[in-house]
Amino acid sequence: MNKIVVLTGAGISQESGLDTFRDANGIWAKYNMEEVCTLEGFKKNPEKLHEFYNQLRSNLPKYLPNAAHIALAKLEQAVLKKEIEAELVLITQNIDDLHERAGSRFLYHMHGELYKIRCTTCDRRMEWHKSCFPYTSCPYCHAVTLRPDIVWFGEMPYYMQEIGRALSDCNLFVAIGTSGVVYPAAGFVNEVQGRVKTIELNLEHSMGTSNFDESWQGSATELVPEFVNYLLNAYQK
Repeated sequence: MNKIVVLTGAGISQESGLDTFRDANGIWAKYNMEEVCTLEGFKKNPEKLHEFYNQLRSNLPKYLPNAAHIALAKLEQAVLKKEIEAELVLITQNIDDLHERAGSRFLYHMHGELYKIRCTTCDRRMEWHKSCFPYTSCPYCHAVTLRPDIVWFGEMPYYMQEIGRALSDCNLFVAIGTSGVVYPAAGFVNEVQGRVKTIELNLEHSMGTSNFDESWQGSATELVPEFVNYLLNAYQK
């Protein structure tokens, strides 16, 4: 059975209008990373950090899934319906919900989700679509210790065991719209290098391009549907 692991980064959502974090005009050019994406920043100024994520959360419905998100959902459906001889593991570094709104149902948000909140007292993670403030209490334990369910710098990403297992027995690894500088995701290709086929789909060469067997350059909305159609033909029963 063919096993495909797909990793997506900010580049796949950029064409939906979402700012990336690292581009010249991206989020880190507008905000101090240490204030809004570290535990230290949260402890120092929780009001500012919550305001940042409240704004991201409230703006998210304005952005729609694009052809790249839809193509990956199409690939998942082909796998679930057993139309192709393949398994799919979808991993995203993105905290938006565009994959889900495109139709993907099974994916690992390794950096957390914008529409989730976590209580640091009872450690519950819960759906959260409204604003959150330093004085907002947990619906379960009522402690005033809620934080965005986002993996900040210095914290361990989610699902690393599941991702490790997927990488250990896949035979195709694909990275879409990733910068190649954010670890541990940037190191996934090195874990499988020389053992499985590796392909990068990106607008331009990334910092990790040399680690891939193949590198396709172009917009995600053009490359990803083309690539998915290639896989559907290659793995059809």
